Amino acid sequence: MTSAVDAHAIQGERVGLPVRIRDAAVASAMFAVPAGAAQAVIAYSGLDIAEPLPGRAVCSLAFVRYADGDLGPYHEFAVAFLVRPPGSAPPSGTLGRLRGLAGVGAFIHWLPVNQEFTLEAGRTIWGFPKELADIPMDLAGRVKRCAVKFGGRTAIEVAVRPGAPMPGGSGAPRVEAYSCLDGVTRRTPWTVTPSEVRMRPGGAKVVLGDHPVAEELRGLGLDRARALSSSTVGHLAMSFEAAEEVRG
Repeated sequence: MTSAVDAHAIQGERVGLPVRIRDAAVASAMFAVPAGAAQAVIAYSGLDIAEPLPGRAVCSLAFVRYADGDLGPYHEFAVAFLVRPPGSAPPSGTLGRLRGLAGVGAFIHWLPVNQEFTLEAGRTIWGFPKELADIPMDLAGRVKRCAVKFGGRTAIEVAVRPGAPMPGGSGAPRVEAYSCLDGVTRRTPWTVTPSEVRMRPGGAKVVLGDHPVAEELRGLGLDRARALSSSTVGHLAMSFEAAEEVRG
């Protein structure tokens, strides 16, 4: 059932839908991880991990600086996994797997932010698993760096080295973002318009600290894995529509 609500009251302010982000900058990296272990991590969602290759899943780490948008300026870190659309059958054969990738979405497993307003908005409007953290970030330097800290203790650090410039229009214009909060799984249509995109194979370094999510990522081998690819986006505009419940 799709929500008919087109506006929400967040901390005394009206937030209308779609929520628009006019300027953000992003650095991210994608890793191949064991599909069985990844499925165990997201089992609570009821969704199924996508397997671009037999037995392999894709985990994405991303950090974002939101400079101008309807939820105000803030920093965000995301751990996400590629998942199949709910109810879809596992593709068979190489061609089937390639075709199946066209419909995959991104399941947002962990989403710390550093501001209270976006935390409440994210949890209330879309069911995103936002939690408050200290997220120091450097997107101005040649190497993009970010850390997530709780009470001064580091949960994770990520560094992304620069890649080669990509042609204009690179990136997916529409993403299906999935989330699960309080036992309810939701799908949120998410439109992205990137520019100043750079990509490269490898290019990321991950250091894991002391946090339950860090332990999960360590169990996936991310403390020793080489990134499939890494990317930076100098300017990103986004639009988030209403969430639809797919399981609950």
